[in-house]
Amino acid sequence: MIVDCAFYKDGARQHDRPMSIAEAAARADAGEGFIWLGIREPTDEEMREIEAAFPVHELAIEDARSEHQRAKLEEYETHYFVVLRTARYDDATEDLDFGEIHIFAGPGYAITVRHGEASALAPARQRLEERPELMEAGPVSVVWAVLDVVVDDYEPVVAGLTEDVEDAEVRVFAGRGDQTERIYSLKREVIEFYRAVHPLLAPLAAIERGADPRVTTEIQNYFRDVNDHVKLVHDEITAQRELLTSILEANLAVLGVRQNEISVAQNETSKQLTLVATIFLPLSFIVGFFGMNFGWMVDHISSFWTFAVFGVLSLFASCVGIFAWFRRAGYL
Repeated sequence: MIVDCAFYKDGARQHDRPMSIAEAAARADAGEGFIWLGIREPTDEEMREIEAAFPVHELAIEDARSEHQRAKLEEYETHYFVVLRTARYDDATEDLDFGEIHIFAGPGYAITVRHGEASALAPARQRLEERPELMEAGPVSVVWAVLDVVVDDYEPVVAGLTEDVEDAEVRVFAGRGDQTERIYSLKREVIEFYRAVHPLLAPLAAIERGADPRVTTEIQNYFRDVNDHVKLVHDEITAQRELLTSILEANLAVLGVRQNEISVAQNETSKQLTLVATIFLPLSFIVGFFGMNFGWMVDHISSFWTFAVFGVLSLFASCVGIFAWFRRAGYL
């Protein structure tokens, strides 16, 4: 779906009415100014029209038809092809939603293709239209404007991830249950975010060094500012990855200590039960022995004193013997 299509000349938008892809291509071929065509979730028909109307490479068109491309900046003979990964953090679910923006930037045209949860490009267009001196740099100014919006949207993501990582750290050392699953989930999100940001460092560094003659000195300063923001985000993500690794190790250590405490408590319980069973073992034997109804016992154990000596005293002697054994062995 075409979101907006405008022709810019001398740093200003030249019309307000809608423009078709064919008309936009004709304006681009005229050699004056440039057009900015914005498309969201393009259909196959729209991509075929773009391929037929603009001198874009077939491999770039193939990549732009779908999502799940890595962030990159590729340079063909006549144009750039830029892939930017957008990010939006949902703090309630601690999920990181990614989208993509593909940019074709060549002589007389800039085409932006949005997929998924992509950053809104209306602010980028408005910001660029308010800076005619930057727009005079041509289609490369669109690359800067889009990149600037995408990188600005990274900052809330970094803040949300930092807050959740610190919360996970507090919960680990406070002993609030097993945080392993949450830590792994955060680590997976941070790694995915790292893959969106890290590939931007090299091409932005090259632009900052002046390696691209199509980037004017005026707009090169703005690319340098974007590069500074990308480096800051990259450093934060790298620190979060390292911190999550340390938190995971600490979580496993805490779980190990807790498991040892449980094992010690279980061993102590088993020891106490064993002592009780050991005490009752000889007592049960004596009571069972004298409880047998043999004739000799019936005839000879008939008085109270005989019962007291053979029965009660033997039980008492067994208890004293077991107590002395436990004391000597260090069980008591």
